Order: sequence, then structure tokens, then C-alpha cells
Amino acid sequence: MTSMPKAYEFKGTEERLYQWWEENGWFKPEARPPDAEPFVISIPPPNVTGELHQGHALFVAVEDLMIRQARMQGRAALWVPGTDHAGIATQLQVEKQLLREEGLTRWQLGREAFVARTWAWKEKYGGYITRQLRRLGASCDWDRERFTLDEGLSAAVREAFVRLYRMGLIYQGEYLVNWSPGLQTAVSDLEVEYSEEPGFLYHFNYPIKGGGFIPVATTRPETILGDTAVAVHPDDDRYASYIGQVALVPMLNREIPIIADEYVDRHFGTGALKVTPGHDPNDFEIGRRHGLEIVNVMNKDATMSAAAGPYAGLDRFDCREKLWADMEAAGLALKKEPYTLNVPRSQRGGEIIEPLISRQWFVDAEPMAKMALAAVRNGRIRIVPDRFVKVWENWLENIQPWCISRQLWWGHRIPVWYCADCRYLTVSTTDPAICAACGSSRIEQDPDVLDTWFSSALWPFSTLGWPEETADLARFYPTDVLETGYDILFFWVARMVMAGLMYTNDIPFHTIYLHGLVRDEHGRKMSKTLGNVVDPLEVMEQYGTDALRFTLLTGGTPGNDLNLSLSKVESNRNFANKIWNAARFVVNSLDKAAPADALPAGAALPYTAADQWILTRLNELMATANRLFDGYQYGEAGRQIYDFFWGDFADWYLELAKVQLNEGGQTAWTTLWVLRRALDECLRLLHPFIPFVTEETWQHLKQAFEAANLSIAPEGGWPEALIIAGWPESGRLYPAVAAEFERVRELVRQIRAVRAEYNVEPARHIAAVIAAGEKTQFLASQRPLLAFLARLDEGQLTIASTAEAPDAAVTISLGDITCYLPLAGMVDLAQERARLAVELEDLNRQIARVSNLLQSEFSQKAPAAVVEREKEKLGRLEASRQEVAGRLAALGA
Repeated sequence: MTSMPKAYEFKGTEERLYQWWEENGWFKPEARPPDAEPFVISIPPPNVTGELHQGHALFVAVEDLMIRQARMQGRAALWVPGTDHAGIATQLQVEKQLLREEGLTRWQLGREAFVARTWAWKEKYGGYITRQLRRLGASCDWDRERFTLDEGLSAAVREAFVRLYRMGLIYQGEYLVNWSPGLQTAVSDLEVEYSEEPGFLYHFNYPIKGGGFIPVATTRPETILGDTAVAVHPDDDRYASYIGQVALVPMLNREIPIIADEYVDRHFGTGALKVTPGHDPNDFEIGRRHGLEIVNVMNKDATMSAAAGPYAGLDRFDCREKLWADMEAAGLALKKEPYTLNVPRSQRGGEIIEPLISRQWFVDAEPMAKMALAAVRNGRIRIVPDRFVKVWENWLENIQPWCISRQLWWGHRIPVWYCADCRYLTVSTTDPAICAACGSSRIEQDPDVLDTWFSSALWPFSTLGWPEETADLARFYPTDVLETGYDILFFWVARMVMAGLMYTNDIPFHTIYLHGLVRDEHGRKMSKTLGNVVDPLEVMEQYGTDALRFTLLTGGTPGNDLNLSLSKVESNRNFANKIWNAARFVVNSLDKAAPADALPAGAALPYTAADQWILTRLNELMATANRLFDGYQYGEAGRQIYDFFWGDFADWYLELAKVQLNEGGQTAWTTLWVLRRALDECLRLLHPFIPFVTEETWQHLKQAFEAANLSIAPEGGWPEALIIAGWPESGRLYPAVAAEFERVRELVRQIRAVRAEYNVEPARHIAAVIAAGEKTQFLASQRPLLAFLARLDEGQLTIASTAEAPDAAVTISLGDITCYLPLAGMVDLAQERARLAVELEDLNRQIARVSNLLQSEFSQKAPAAVVEREKEKLGRLEASRQEVAGRLAALGA
């Protein structure tokens, strides 16, 4: 094809190109020579249940940009794709479907049958999210796609568990966990969302044995029944005499101590704190410090337990009302006041999470945390942006035991078998038939599964074959960059670093790149409640994938949230059209030169000043873009490339080229050589941002130049595809000539501004007299370009070292260059005088009206802001009158 369609149609093009790239194996690291330096990213595995949202779109855009650039730099680029089994999310989906379609619970179905159903559900719906990632242009090596419950990854999970257990870092213990009564499992901190909700602060008197009371406040009265102490601050004089005495739990009369602890906030509530170690994480820590008893007054279904005495069996919130009513009747209640609560809710079901003591499996993460801290401190791992280093250190320096067990059926089952005869725990990477201690066959596997984050922590190396010593693990590990949202820096990223250092004795990646959240155009979080969710699939359907990608990639900076505006997406679709039209102009101009005009290889090209200017700007851009890419400033790099292409190249050089192409011969040939170079390099720079339109445009450009047989091609010839073309590097600059040509551009801009000011019709060519001093020779050499760009009448264009100002002319002063534009050639002088006289009269009337208003009582009676606006208006009117009067004077009126 040697001609281009009039418009770029993204529909159909994107799918066709993606299939072509994949079929040719260009997404695989083997597309580069065996000795190529690897560049590896492990995709943050989306939930297998997931549907594409803007967070996915952002990470795919950023990571695909990194991979495509590395591939063009000649590296063996490997982007490992995959999905996460998403324990709770997936199990919840299947449970809902089971209940909806068959009226069954998982308990009625049984574990084995339920897990089989979940696998069937995964096979049916699991590919949905990966098809959507493809739609975004993700150039992953799909032959290496992994799933966290794959056989290989499951083996890695067991290996990791067994190693930690043998090292004494995995243990069972009673600990406070986030308990989901509806899901009937512990959940991670990440699966708990906090929302501000109206509630109450309950003030009451805590009875003291022997007489008296101590006032206490709580937001959860039902937990009073589990209190095992009352705490006050050791420096609080109000309660100093109470320390060491005994209090009585309201309605139960159970004796508990009054203790002193510096955690107590003297200014919150009454300054005295009820301590419930079994139902509050802060109280749990106080309890550990003071050796307090732990009383669990709640069952796992959020009803009150036998320890709640007469309230046993009540729902937790019914208990709250009943207990408070009883305390009011007993004269213990003081007041109940409105209070804004920070309520923990399940991310999945929306129910209120209950802190509960439960026997769970834990990892002592402190030794690994110390290694992860050291890896960042000694520079082995870099965090971008570096302000998150403080967050990293704060989390890891204060790390708590990690609860890794979940009371679910979907996931990696804990590889521990309990012996019914000797009580020994057999911990093994393979399913044992007998107890490792006594040989009994009466063994039963732990029913719990591992926290999803446990398997996710192994992702960078388990996906490459660990614990087996595979060829992929040897070549592609450690990986290079881990790119993800800042919100999971601890939950996932830190755990990957800890796991990598523990199991492979190496860092899993050298750079952590963090992106922010995608918000709506007003900076609000996207939510169905607000009705402001922007569906990426709908955006891509309307504007194309490239437009969405470019908006996301250039709309923010590392670690900061970005606001997504559809008007910006539409603007970036127009940018794709601008690229297409620029290439179309070049392709349609190939007949301006003939094969005979070609200069021999190695010959010095007869560049014009315009050529040298655009080549200088191009090479400056490439140097800047590479510096920004190296610093992970992708958004700024994209903005700079955009500005160059739209401004310098499309708006200026393409116009200049029209003049040079019309000269024919070697000038036209050289111009086409420069056009090819500039457009080709821009397409290469833009390809990681907008892969589809750049590849399609580049293919047209390549085929058109090859068909034209003009001996114009990139150094080394045209590669088969842009996706595997070389990455641009800056070359020679022509600073002196480029600086001179900038003066020409400035002169053109000033002349255009005068034309606009005087409403000169675009088709009218006007006269000009230019006194250029030492620049005369250079400006004279640019005469055709100057006349074309500024719409000057070349027959009435005078360029000399000195010149007298014509009568009734506008003067443009550019230091050592002065340009005079005779008004007679731009406007009908009589008509313009009349027009300006009417405008001046109207301005005088407006000035008089506003002046009279400000001199009246209005200035004393009106609000100050309104008066100030009128004063500002008067200032603008007077400035306009001065300008119009000056223009009238220039016309000799």
C-alpha cells in the first residue's frame, strides 16, 4: 500500500495488530537474540473474578510502556502474565451463585464438591479479565501465563510454608484477627474498609468494689461484658487514687483490676478506658503488657457467647441495646451522645468486621522485615517516588505477626496434618499417608487455607519455576521492576521482598514503581454510589485504546493520584488523528522527488536552516525523553513528545516542508529524508504510549517509502515492525542555525498576531519592510519561507540591513530585527478608522457609566467584593480605550 486512508479507524485495527504481534512471537523474550540482556516484569495478578476497571487500565498502560521500550532497546523483554485465585472474592461469587440457582449453601454441598464447582466457575469466567488486558494492548508472553493455584505455584506455596515452619517462623497461636461473621473467616487488613458513620458515645459509671465509681466511655457497649481491666493514664491526677483497686463489670459483677497505662488518652471521653483484650486490637496489646485475662464474649456468627452471661445468644447489636437499657435501669448510664464512628466493614460483604480472638496460623515476619528494610536502606532496591521509603520503614519497623490462615475452602490448603493418636503435626510438601511421628494412618489435614497474599508473595519467582531450578528462573530472576499501586506497598510488595530474600537469597526486583489512584475529573474517588465510574471498556469503544492509554500515562506523576477527564481522552484521540494526518501528508508528498534525486550513501545532505532546526529540536527531544524515561518520569516524557509533535513538527515543519518540496530535486529529496527521520523517530518514541496508531502509521510509512524507491530508509533498513524497531538515541545538533531559525519563527508569530489583531483575511498577502541589521543575509535566505508562513506579498517584501518606517505602519520590534507592516495593505484605512471610532465611543460610554456608579452611594452600600469587581472592570475598559486610541492615532485619525 502506497497511499493511506483518509482517516485512522481504531476499530478493527487494534485487534488485527494485536493478533499479528502475538502470532509473530514479538511478545516473547525469545524475539531478541539469546545473549540479549533480560528485562522482566511480573504482572500484578488481577483477581480471576475481576472485571476491568481504571486501576487495571493504569497499571497495564504503565507496565506495557516499560516492556515496549525495553523491547525496542534490544532487551529480552518478558512480561509474565497471570491471575490470582482471590480466595474470598471467588468463593463468595460461587456461594452466591449456588444459593441463587440451587438454593444450596456450601456446607450442604460439601467441601470437595464445592471446590470442584469453584474450579468449573473459574474455567468459565476466568479468562474474562485476561481478554480485557489484551484489549488494552498488554504485550505479555501469554505462553507463560500463570494462575496462583497452578500445580507449579501450589508446589511453591507448600515449599515456602514448610521451610518457614521448620525455621520456627510459622506457628499456631491465639491472636486478635479481623473476623467476618458472614464469610465465617479471618480477613486481611486490606479486605477491611473503614467508613465514617453516625453512631453514639456511651458514658457510664464503672462500679468500684467497696464503693464508688469511675466514669468511662465506649462506642461498643456490648464489649463491656468482655472487659478484663479499666485503665487510666499514670500521670492523670484525677484517677491516681484508683490505680490498684478493683472494678466490677456492669451487670456481671466480675472483678477486674484498675491499671495504669500510657496508651490511655486523657482527653478522650472521660480519660478512663475500659480494656477488652478479646475484642479490640489496642486493648489486646494492653492486655499482653499487663498479663490480663482474655474473655471472648462473641461467637463466630456475631452472637453473644456463654461468657456474656444473661446476654448469651443475642445478636451483638441487640445485646448493645439490651445491655444499655439494663445499665440505665441500674443507674449506671450517664449519657448517650452522637458520635462519628470509623466503622470497619468487609470489602466483600459490607458487614461490620468484628475483632475476635481466634486460633490461627501466623508468620513471625520480623526477621524477614529486617532484611527488607536493609535492602532499601543499602540501595539494592529503589522505591519510586522515594517519599514512600518513610512509609516502607514505618510499616516494617512496626511489623506484627502475620495471620496467614483463612477459614475458606477455595485456596491453598495448609499443608499440616493432625494425628488423632499422638497429636503430632506432620508438615509436608506432599500429602502424607501416615503420621511422621507414630506411623498412624489416622491423620487429617488442617481445614483452613492460606491467605491469598501468602501465594502472591512468591509471585516473582514461583511464576518462573521456583522451587525447581528452571531455565527461566536462571535467566529471568531477579526481575527488574515491580509496578503497582501505592495502596498495596505493604500488603503485597513488602511481602514479595521479604519472601524473595528469604527463599532465593536475592531481591525479587531492583525498582518498585508506585502509581496512584485514578479519580474522576473532579478528584473524587470513583464509586457506583456517586455514579462517577468511568468504564475503561466503554471509553476504549468510543475513543480507542490509545486515547485512554495516553491520557492515563500523561495525566499524572509517580505515586500521585490522577483525575480522568473524558474531554482529555477525546483530545488525545484527536492527537492520534494528528499523527495519522501528518504521515498521510508525507506519504502523499513522495512524488515530489525522483529516484534520480537521491544522494549517494554517506554524502553530506544539503540541509536547509529549517531542516537543521527541526533536526536539532528532534535530537534535543530524544535526549530529554530518554533522561525522563530513565528517571521513570513517563508522564512528562509523553507530554514533551506530544508538544514537539503537535507544535514543532506538525504545525511548523510540515508547513515549511511544503515550500521546500515544491522546489523539487535534491532539496525535495532531502526534505523527504528529514520528514522520514522526524516522523519515524517520533513514532518510535510514542509507540510505548500509543502502540496501535503508531504501528499502523509506521507500517504505511515504511511501505510507501519502500515503494517510492527513493533510497530513504532508517540506518540499517526498515525493521519488520515498529514493535521490534530500535529505540531512538539523540544525534547531532545544529545550535547556531537552530537559534537563528527561532528568530524567524518568532517574527512569523508576531506578524500572525498583528494580522489577527486587525482581522486581516487569511487569504490576503500583505506588505512588509524588515530592517534586519546583521541578520539580513540569513533572513533574506529564508524569504520564501517567511512569505509563505506569514502570508506576506513577496513582491512587497523588503529585507535590508536598515529601513525607514513607512507611514501608518505597525512596528514589530525583536531587538536587532524590526519589522514594519503598512496598515494600508492590511485594512481599508477609512473603514478601519470608522470602526475604531465607534468602538472608542462605546468604550467612553461604558467608562462613564461605571465611573458614575463608583462615585455614587453604590460604593458605600454594595458588598466590598461587588465594588471591587466594578473597579477591575473600569480598569479593563480604560486599558482597552488606550489601546483603541493608539490604533486610531497610528491610522492618522
